[in-house]
Amino acid sequence: MTDVPVSIKPDTNKHCCPSSSSGDMSQVRRAVSEALWTMCAADSMSMPVHWYYDVQDIRTDFRGWISGFNSPRERHPSSILSLSNTAGSGRTTWTSGQKRPPVVGSVILHDKLHLWTTSSGSVHYHHGLQAGENTLNVLCALRAARTLVCGGFTDVSQRDARAAVLSDYVHFLTTPHSHRDTYAESVHRSFFSDWQDSRPTSPSQVLTFAEKRSKLKTSSSSSDSQLDAIGCLPMILPFVLLSASANEQQAVSAAVDFVKLTHPHPRVPEYVSIYSRALHAVLGGAGVREQAERALRTLDVWDVCQSYSHTAARCAARSEDKLQVHQSAVSRLGLACYTKGALCSLFFLAHEFHDDVAAGILTNTNCGGENCNRGAALGALLGAGGAFTGGGIPQRWKDELRDARDFVPDILKRMPPAGEGEEFQLPVYKHKEV
Repeated sequence: MTDVPVSIKPDTNKHCCPSSSSGDMSQVRRAVSEALWTMCAADSMSMPVHWYYDVQDIRTDFRGWISGFNSPRERHPSSILSLSNTAGSGRTTWTSGQKRPPVVGSVILHDKLHLWTTSSGSVHYHHGLQAGENTLNVLCALRAARTLVCGGFTDVSQRDARAAVLSDYVHFLTTPHSHRDTYAESVHRSFFSDWQDSRPTSPSQVLTFAEKRSKLKTSSSSSDSQLDAIGCLPMILPFVLLSASANEQQAVSAAVDFVKLTHPHPRVPEYVSIYSRALHAVLGGAGVREQAERALRTLDVWDVCQSYSHTAARCAARSEDKLQVHQSAVSRLGLACYTKGALCSLFFLAHEFHDDVAAGILTNTNCGGENCNRGAALGALLGAGGAFTGGGIPQRWKDELRDARDFVPDILKRMPPAGEGEEFQLPVYKHKEV
C-alpha cells in the first residue's frame, strides 16, 4: 500500500485574490472568489488527463498519480479526436443525411483542423495547453462572469444578461487565436454549425437565434444525446455565483434559462436545477455534505454511494486503497460525459471531500474520465463551502493558474462592493452538516 497525493492540508490563509484582503471581503464575496479559483484549479489539474478512461494510463504517462499542474503529453492513450465530427455534434461528418460544411478550422478553432484530421489518431484533446491553463469550457465560464459583472446587471436571470453573454461567446469562439485549446465539444460545434448560416453577432440577434434554435431542437422527436453532457455546467456557474443573494428560484432560473440556449436537450434543465440549488445553498453557508446527500437522494443513488463511502472509510488516509475505492465508485456512478452519471459522481466526491477541498480536486483528477467539466463544477461547490469552513486550495495553486490570474481578480474587482445593492448581501442559511 503506497501513499498517494490526495490529502493536502487546507491553506487557511488564502481566502482572497491577490488584489484584496480577506478583511475587506464579505462572506459571500469570499465564497464567490473561492468558487471561481477552485473551478479553475480543478479543470486545469485534470486537463492533462482529461478523458483518460483507464486510470493506469495516468500513472504510466505521469509516473504516478497527479499531484500538481502539468502540461498534456503529445499523445493521448485513448484519443478519438480524429473520429469527431468537424461539422457539428458527435462522431460523424453527416447530419440528417446532408453533409454540412465543417466549422472546425473555418468558423471556430481556426488553426486546429489539422490536429483533428491527422492519421495518427492519438492527438491530445488539449494539445498546446500548458500547465496551469484552462480548457475552453472554463474559459467560456470566466468570460461569462466577466461579461456579467462588466455589464452591471442587477439581475442575471434577465434576457439582456443572457444576450450579452451569448454575444461575447460568439465573438470569442469565432475570433482566430483567441485561445489555445484544441478541442471544442459537441455543444460548440452544434451551435456554430447552425449559427454559420445567418451569423448573428449583436446581443439581440444572437439571443433571438439561440431562442429559436432551442425551441426547434427541444421540440424535435429525436434529441441530440451529445448535448446531454456535464459540459452544461461550467457556463452556468457565473449565473448562480452572481445570484448568490437572490432567492433560490431566481438563481436556478438564471442558470436554467441560459443552459436551454446552449444545451437544448429535454433532460438538461432538471440536472442543472439540482446542481444550481446545491451551489446556491452552499454560497449562503449551507454545508456541502448536506447538499451533496440531498442531491444524491434526488438522483436515487444515495444507497450505492453509502456503500462506497463505508468501504473508503475503512481504508487508511492517503492510501492507494482509498483512492481505488473512489475510482471504482466514479466508474460505476458515471465516468463519461453524460449528465446524470457525471452529476452522481460529482456529488459523491463532494460528499466524500466536503472538508478537504484540495484532496477532492486531486481525487477527481485521478479518477479520470470526464474529469474536467465534472471537476470545474465540483471545484466551485467545494470552493464555496471551504470559504465558510476555513478550508480551500493552497495559495501556490492559485499562483500557478495562468488564466485564472488574468480573470478572477478582475471579476472580483468589478463586483459591487459589499453592501452596495442587494446583489451581494449574504443570504441567511444555517451552516450544518449531516
